[in-house]
Amino acid sequence: MTDAATPPFFGRFSLAGRKALVTGASRGIGQALAVGLAEAGADLVITARQQASLKETADRIAATGRSVQCIACDQRDVEQIRETIGAIGPVDILVNNAGVEDVCPAKDIEEALWDKIIDTNLKGAFFTSQAVAKTMAKGGAIINLASLTTFVGVPTAVPYGSSKSGIAGLTRALATEWAGEGIRVNAIAPGYFRTDMTEVFYENEEWVEAMQSKIPLGRFGELDDLIGSVVFLASDASKYITGQILGIDGGYLAAI
Repeated sequence: MTDAATPPFFGRFSLAGRKALVTGASRGIGQALAVGLAEAGADLVITARQQASLKETADRIAATGRSVQCIACDQRDVEQIRETIGAIGPVDILVNNAGVEDVCPAKDIEEALWDKIIDTNLKGAFFTSQAVAKTMAKGGAIINLASLTTFVGVPTAVPYGSSKSGIAGLTRALATEWAGEGIRVNAIAPGYFRTDMTEVFYENEEWVEAMQSKIPLGRFGELDDLIGSVVFLASDASKYITGQILGIDGGYLAAI
């Protein structure tokens, strides 16, 4: 039974009146999540290294009737992150999606490659969260992007897997520290989704056949499969959930 101040159950999934920031929103997962949040009622701020690359995402958000602001921001540049968040002002939802990957045998990894991946995927996520949390009101939600490599080792993806394992620790630690301020921090861990960043794997037909056979639902993920979970974690429907990492993988991890 609910009181007059409690919206009908399905209304708790609405993001109307909220402002969301999605990093790395020019394509792939980031673009899908930004558009999905707009469809749920949120106004959007989207970032990428190049502002021009955000046009397609911005057009799709505008088509939903929600407002959208595009900003260039390099997730490896902490000062730029702080300046960007300062210019945006308070947000209610943060999706730390920006990430890079570059497959390379562990013995061949150079320091520059390690720094690029760790700084973008992990360091950038922390300092963006830190800047946002300083002005985020009670009830705010931060959603990080983890990965299957958060849980399992993947050859030739050591820096990426290390960064995504770090996202798990970051998510749990911030969730614990900021719970008293009413800020929830969770993560999603997508399984195998075909994007520009993962295209190199899908070019190998043997890999495709072998990997798909390990997924209980029998298929790779589609970008729409991620939207519902992020809207849920951003909304009041999940207001008692924090510090969790939700695998969206067609049952892959459960079957290992």
